[in-house]
Amino acid sequence: MSTIQDILETNRMIEENKLDVRTITLGISLRDCAHPDTDIFCRNIYDKITRTAEHLVRVGEDIEAEYGIPIINKRISVTPIAIAAESCRTDSYVPVAQALDRAAKTVGVNFIGGFSALVEKGYTKGDRVLIASLPEALAQTDRVCASVNLASTKAGINMDCVREMGETIKRIAELTRDRDAIGCAKLVVFANVPEDNPFMAGAFHGVGEAETAINVGVSGPGVVKRALEDVKGKDFGVVAEMIKRTAFKITRVGQLVAQEASRRMGVPFGIIDLSLAPTPAVGDSVAHILEEMGLESCGAPGTTAALALLNDAVKKGGLMASSFVGGLSGAFIPVSEDAGMIAAVECGSLSLEKLEAMTCVCSVGLDMIAVPGDTSAATISGIIADEAAIGMINNKTTAVRIIPVPGKKVGDSVEFGGLLGYSPILKVNPFKAEDFIARGGRIPAPIRSLTN
Repeated sequence: MSTIQDILETNRMIEENKLDVRTITLGISLRDCAHPDTDIFCRNIYDKITRTAEHLVRVGEDIEAEYGIPIINKRISVTPIAIAAESCRTDSYVPVAQALDRAAKTVGVNFIGGFSALVEKGYTKGDRVLIASLPEALAQTDRVCASVNLASTKAGINMDCVREMGETIKRIAELTRDRDAIGCAKLVVFANVPEDNPFMAGAFHGVGEAETAINVGVSGPGVVKRALEDVKGKDFGVVAEMIKRTAFKITRVGQLVAQEASRRMGVPFGIIDLSLAPTPAVGDSVAHILEEMGLESCGAPGTTAALALLNDAVKKGGLMASSFVGGLSGAFIPVSEDAGMIAAVECGSLSLEKLEAMTCVCSVGLDMIAVPGDTSAATISGIIADEAAIGMINNKTTAVRIIPVPGKKVGDSVEFGGLLGYSPILKVNPFKAEDFIARGGRIPAPIRSLTN
């Protein structure tokens, strides 16, 4: 039973420390929408999404009003379109992306994820069509998000797709150059992708999921930082314990919202993703948590160790608060979405190479990284390959969301707006990887994949 003290503490976390539910994401299976005629398929998915998600936004707003808990986004994830649309007799899924966009706008959600392909071991026809459609699909839609999983610990790394994704990202940047390559911000390249992640741009409704599911992503970097202010100068055992306790409280708030949304919509509750997802707002930064531990600036020696402690303690605290923790769950380090990360890049303490090291212990990977527009496709592919290798060898999720901004160079910055924030252009290693990326084929799975 909640005490007055619990209620007051939760209220303080919301009012003073920017605690929020970052997203309620409704997962919807589109497997029963399949049809050889693309027009009929598009009509089927539009009808199913608008029917199933008709009340999603209103339910979110009602819960927000009744409980006083900010719910920042209401989103939809769907079956990977490379699977759902594979029976269509077409060489382009752009019309499918447009149908998803129309459905998202009709029901009023912020984003719809699932324009996705899973190709860690190879391509099907649908996978090839989807990847070829990515540039135009992301350029011609506003709310559609896409992802490609091209590596896993079990399968290795699909280096043919690594090469293709570098070229695809460059093409997306060019098609959206009038909007500072915003299309690239809606695409994530994964290794070991989770199939119940509620966060964009990587959300999709996995093939092992139920017909529908409610997945909730909570956040609260400001709450964790404020808690650490009370243990200033204490040893790391005390720091870890404080983070665990705080993550427990944050997760319980998310559990309440998830259960209420599930009950009111008549949709099964899926998972709580207890990730610390920052925003560009002051007081809502993962980097500032790391600095509260004693670092002069995020990126200084010791940053990776601090992030490892944070990520682990967040997971441990959340697991005690809910039996259904999933998604990514941990600490995100998206540069453009974190005021502390932005400041660290600007002062020179945080580089692309240091960010890569940090991805070994964070929840995801290189996220919202703006690089010079003349960065080559092969260099982008090399960055993707490095992240995929970290994920494959360490049996964890890693990802790359990189944005080569046309016309921008190191020293410039780019403004994306909203939760996507703004970012300085990061320096990229100038040495080339063309011959490495041109080899293609598949990097075999590591020995640890043989766990049967």
